Amino acid sequence: MDTLTITDLALSLDTVWMLLAAMLVFFMQPGFALVEAGFTRQKNAANILMKNLLDFMIGSCLFWAVGFGIMFGAGSFFGNPHLFDLSFYETSLPVEGFLIFQTVFCATAATIVSGAMAERTKFSMYLAYTICISVFIYPVSGHWTWGGGWLMNGDADSFMMSTFGATFHDFAGSTIVHSVGGWIALVGAAILGPRIGKYGKDKKSKAIPGHNLTLAALGVFILWFGWFGFNPGSQLAASGEANRIAISHVFLTTNLAACTGGLFSLIVGWVKYKKPSLSLTLNGILAGLVGITAGCDLVTPVGAAIIGAICGTIMIFAVEFIDKVLKIDDPVGASSVHGVCGFFGTVLTGLFASEAGLFYGGGTGLLLAQFFGALVIGIWAAGMGFVVFKVLDMVHGLRVTPRIEEEGLDIYEHGETAYNS
Repeated sequence: MDTLTITDLALSLDTVWMLLAAMLVFFMQPGFALVEAGFTRQKNAANILMKNLLDFMIGSCLFWAVGFGIMFGAGSFFGNPHLFDLSFYETSLPVEGFLIFQTVFCATAATIVSGAMAERTKFSMYLAYTICISVFIYPVSGHWTWGGGWLMNGDADSFMMSTFGATFHDFAGSTIVHSVGGWIALVGAAILGPRIGKYGKDKKSKAIPGHNLTLAALGVFILWFGWFGFNPGSQLAASGEANRIAISHVFLTTNLAACTGGLFSLIVGWVKYKKPSLSLTLNGILAGLVGITAGCDLVTPVGAAIIGAICGTIMIFAVEFIDKVLKIDDPVGASSVHGVCGFFGTVLTGLFASEAGLFYGGGTGLLLAQFFGALVIGIWAAGMGFVVFKVLDMVHGLRVTPRIEEEGLDIYEHGETAYNS
C-alpha cells in the first residue's frame, strides 16, 4: 500500500471518528431534555422539550451563519465573522464535518441555560437569549481558546506564556462549554426570580419535586453515553497509535470521574440529609463528568477519580448555597453542576495534570493559568448574560404572568401538553 493511500485511509478514519463523536454529542440533547423535564413539573414538560429542540435548530443555523466565523476567524480577541462562509478555515479534515462537531458543542452550552430558567420564562424570550448565546457569547470565549485566541496562545511572547509560563487548557469544555452555560444560567435565574411557592414568607426554601425521576435517570444515562463522544471525540483523530492510546485514556478518565462523582454525591447526601437521594446522585454523576472534561487527557485514572469525587461533593454544597443563601431558584441544579463544577474541574486540572500539574512537580504555572482562564471566561459569560437578560426583561419581560406559571406553560405557551391524562 503506497503512502498516499495510507494517508487517505487515515484521514477517512479520522473523519468518521469525528462525525461519530458529533452524533454522540448530538444525542446529549435528548439527554438534557429528559433530565430537565424529569426534574420539573408535568405541566411544563412540553415547554421543556420544545426548548431543547429549538436550541439545536436555532443554534445550528446561527453557528453556521455567524458563530463559526467568530470562533475560528483570525484575531486575538475577536474573530472575523465570515458570514455563511466556511472556506476561510483550513483543516486536513472536511471543514463541514468540523463545523458539525463544533455545532453540537455550541448547542450544549445553550441548552444548559433552559433548565435553570425553567417553568417561568416566556418562550419568545427564551428564543431571544438562545440566539445571543449561539451568535456571540459562546463563539467569542470559544475564539479565545479553541479558536486560537489569547488564552491558548503558546507563543513565547504571548500574554499567557509571559504571565504564567503556561497556556489555559480545556480539552473538551469544562469551562468553554459547561461553565459558560452554567454562569449564564445562574445570572438568568437570579434576574428571573424564583418560581411561585419556592420560598415561603419566612424566606425558607421549599422543595418543588420534579414529576418524573425515571425520565431524569434515563436522561443522565444518555448524557453519560454521549459524553464518550464529548470527551474522547475532542481528540479529533483515531488513526495511529498515539491517537488510539489517547482516546482510550480519555474514555477511562471520563468514566471514572462519572462514577466517583455519583458515588460521593450519594455518600455525602446520605450523611447530610439522612437519605440516599436519587436526584442528588444523578446530578453527582453529571458533576463528575463536567469536572473531568477539562483535563481528561492529562490526568491519570487516579487523578480522574479524585476530581470526580471532589466535584460530586462540591455540587451538594453548591446546590444548597445557591438555593438557601443566594435565594436563586435553579430547578435542575444547572448552575451548580455546570457552572461551579466546570470551574473547579478546570482549576483541578492544574493540580492533577500528570506532567505540568502542581502535584506532579510542575509548579504553579498551569494552576494559575487554569484559574485565570476559568475566571475570565466566567466573568465574560456572566457579564454578557446579565446584559442580555436585563435588556430582554426591560424590553418585553422575561417572565410569564402568575396565572400562566401556576397553570402551566404547556397550554398557554404551546396549546398542548406532554401528557393526555
